[in-house]
Parts: sequence; structure tokens; C-alpha cells
Amino acid sequence: MSPIRGTTTLIVHLGDPIEPVKAPTVYNPYFEKHGIDAAVVPMGVKAADYPAVLKALFRLTNVRGALVTMPHKVATVALLDGCTTAVTVAQSCNAIVRRPDGTLFGELFDGEGFVRGLRRKGFRFPGASCLIVGAGGVGSAIAVSLAQAGVARIGLHDTNGAAAEGLVARLARHYPHLDVRQSIPDPAGYDLAANATPLGMNGGDPLPLDAARLAPGTFVGEVVMSEALTPLLRAAQDRGCRIQAGADMLYEQVPLYLEFFGFRSATVEELRAISKAG
Repeated sequence: MSPIRGTTTLIVHLGDPIEPVKAPTVYNPYFEKHGIDAAVVPMGVKAADYPAVLKALFRLTNVRGALVTMPHKVATVALLDGCTTAVTVAQSCNAIVRRPDGTLFGELFDGEGFVRGLRRKGFRFPGASCLIVGAGGVGSAIAVSLAQAGVARIGLHDTNGAAAEGLVARLARHYPHLDVRQSIPDPAGYDLAANATPLGMNGGDPLPLDAARLAPGTFVGEVVMSEALTPLLRAAQDRGCRIQAGADMLYEQVPLYLEFFGFRSATVEELRAISKAG
């Protein structure tokens, strides 16, 4: 990684815990390769301190933007001056940029990264039925992007029933063509089952859904990036399912982030090669 200087543009990466984040290992080698004087800097911040910390960080003159990860994506929405429709519907934000007038504008790329990865693997969205386990920040983002991609049915499950209920209502309001409702974590009958919870990040976590109910034709997607093959993905492979690892979602959304922050874009293939070489 190139040295950070006084001229370096900073993108802060905010989360808790911060140790599992992979983004710096993708962005920073890319910046170095192309001579871009910028760096992604991971910073751990507790939920109680997050609003004050975010406001203070954007008072720094060399901070251009922020990547936001768990558990701050939902809390970020109330701290923005403006945002996209995706942020409004999902009530989640994972990218913030400071505009020239100093105001903070929010975007949401998790869902689009997830959908782009599925599309690259040949998943057909029109008319598909999808189960999403987890209605927090990333689950909401995936639901919005699936709705935009033209799926027919979404079942949502979350241990926080109110969160799932609110997301169902917002999706139904903005996407009237969509059959969306609360569900149990049973993947039977779905074309896609997505884990959008932290389950799988720590050893001994229970599976987020009943893997014994997976049919071979069900595509299983993961957001956890602690390992390439989480227990859920291994169970899905054992059932003959096609899978998508959490890191795939990350790589697919990096080009969107780069453009959002005003940097030159990249292909997924280039980003993977650079990260692997680093």
C-alpha cells in the first residue's frame, strides 16, 4: 500500500466489529496500482457513538466519503441530507459522499452487488420466488434490488418481526407488482434463498434457515464474508444447490462505489486479480 500523505483522499470504513471487513484489501491495492492518491481506512465505532463520530469525521477536510457496514446501515439514514430511492425504501445506507456544498448524500449498493453476482452466474429474475432471511440493512437492500430486477415473490423472515413488517409495507407501496410477505425460514418452494443475517460469522452459529428443506434447484446466496464457504453454503452444496459467496457481493459493488466517490471505475475481474496479487 502506498504511504498515506497529507494529500491523500480518505474513505473511512465504519463498522463494529471492524476486524472482518475485506474492503481495504480490494480498494487500496487498486488505488496503488493506478497511482490514485486515496485510501480506505477501517475504523471501529460502537453504535452509541456512531452519530457523533460520523458527524465529526465529515468535518475533516480530506475525508470524501464513507463505507458503512454492520450495525450502522439503518442508523445512517437519519443522518443524511439526501439519498436515493433505494435508501428510502430499504431504510438502509452503505455509502456516503460529501457533496461540494458540504451536505451528505447516501446510496445503497449491497443489493445491487448481490443481484449483479447472481446475474453473472445465470440466475433468471423475472418471475422468480425469493426467500430473504434477515430484514436489516443488507437484507433490505437485497429485497429492493430483487424487486427492481423483476422477481415475482419475496418472503421475508427476521427475528425482529416489526422490522420485517415495515420492510414488507415499504416494498408493497413502491413495487405494487410484487407479492411480498413475512415468512418462516423454510426455503422449500423458492428459487433463491439468501442469508442476510450475521449467522455464520462465528463458529457454532446455527444455520439461518432449514438447509434440509433446500431443493437442488434452489440458488443459495450468502452475505457473510468470514470464510469463502460458510456452513450454510457447504450445506447447500451438499444438497446440490448453486451458491454465491459473500465476497462475490463485495466485488460486484466495488465498481459502483468507485464511481460514486468520483474515482475511475474497474472491472470485477481486475479487482479480483489485484486483490489476489496483493
